[in-house]
Amino acid sequence: MSTITTTQEQHVIDNVPKQLYIGGEWRDGGEGTLAVEDPSTGETLCEVADASVEDAKAALDVAVEAGPDFAARPPRERGEILRRAYEAIIDRQDELALLMTLEMGKPVSESRAEIVYAADFLRWFAEEAVRIDGRFAVAPNGQSRLLTMKQPVGPCLLITPWNFPLAMGTRKVGPAIAAGCTMVVKPAQQTPLSMLMLASILEEAGLPGGVLNLVTASSSSRTMEPLIADPRLRKLSFTGSTEVGRTLMGQASENLLRLSMELGGNAPFIVFEDADFDAAVEGAVIAKMRNIGEACTAANRFHVAESIADRFAEALADRIGAMRVGRGTEDGVKVGPLIDEKQRGKVAALVDDAVQRGARVLVGGHARDGAGYFYDPTVLADVPDGAELLREEIFGPVAPVKPFATEAEAIAAANDTEFGLVAYLFTSDLKRALRVVEALETGMVGLNQGIVSNAAAPFGGVKHSGFGREGGYEGIEEYLETKYVAVNL
Repeated sequence: MSTITTTQEQHVIDNVPKQLYIGGEWRDGGEGTLAVEDPSTGETLCEVADASVEDAKAALDVAVEAGPDFAARPPRERGEILRRAYEAIIDRQDELALLMTLEMGKPVSESRAEIVYAADFLRWFAEEAVRIDGRFAVAPNGQSRLLTMKQPVGPCLLITPWNFPLAMGTRKVGPAIAAGCTMVVKPAQQTPLSMLMLASILEEAGLPGGVLNLVTASSSSRTMEPLIADPRLRKLSFTGSTEVGRTLMGQASENLLRLSMELGGNAPFIVFEDADFDAAVEGAVIAKMRNIGEACTAANRFHVAESIADRFAEALADRIGAMRVGRGTEDGVKVGPLIDEKQRGKVAALVDDAVQRGARVLVGGHARDGAGYFYDPTVLADVPDGAELLREEIFGPVAPVKPFATEAEAIAAANDTEFGLVAYLFTSDLKRALRVVEALETGMVGLNQGIVSNAAAPFGGVKHSGFGREGGYEGIEEYLETKYVAVNL
């Protein structure tokens, strides 16, 4: 990677629209502006519009108004808009990757990978737009016919998180457009720039005004709660913490909104003694350190067969400890800063708690001095049962390793959580793999691999990790209602 200059950084920042996007127009926010911070320095990158409640209501007004016309657009037309946007994102991959690194902190190489992943959702749902169908059947009595059709659910509110600033947006926006839904999008206040660029790209790709309306705001509750209470809204899709998800579900219950919730995780990473050891270590590095550990799919707990647990922990410490920490724009950096001081403080508190209870630090274990929100990549051994980081989602570069004696013990430990998003399993025994996969209480499993994300696959969890699926054939169904017509012959 060639050196990135401050001139290049400023250029991509200057190119971002910094206003609200409502009804196909860019406008200022009624609450002034909010600052977007560079997590590697703690300094302000730029300021964007801060929406008022009136701005948010205006966004829903135009989404409602644009709904019937957009729902009636030919599926091929909606698909072609997504296809053009996909191509534009790929063409601008380097610019968008740098922008993402500046606002979120991850290394540019990882940002590039997210850009491709994000664009793939647009390509996938461009192809799904023309495959929305129903069915025709003869009723069991033979006297009538059963006809079903799929129609868009209507205006949607899409709330996206900060950790994957573009992909979590395209994963929601892509199927909404393909299905014929209009929407109000609220990105996280820490990372609004990538989503502002997406709105601009979709506008250039020919998306009609009013279909996508983007509202940046310093207070999600202040601006979004009135929309959730509005009877014209028909769907809410949220990616974020389980705590916030519960609150939103309570608010959404008044209007019986259609819901998709992708919430917290506490992913177990299970390694049996018969696993390919090197592949398991490599998978562990990917599952833990992707996105600086700030991913709902990040491996949170490493359950390793006791015969290889010490060796595995040492190997993982060697790999993770060798990863260069620094600003994501610098050559060779593999681990960027955490998103803010609050998140770094949480990670530090979880590590300190584990150490105080008897865990042994093999590498790392400290926040870094100086500017930015850096925390050293950390591996802990001898982690006791009572450690909080076995219960809570760490969301940082910390890997606690805990041995197990039997398969049943490994399964019980993996399922001993309120969450159920994803699990990782490494074994060379096919029968064991099938037994454990079926026993795991998660919506996804990575079998002998440390990553599960794929635009063509249904992403989602069970238990307190939420419900609904994003991506895959299932993803567009979240934005469609089924209408049944009885035909009397």
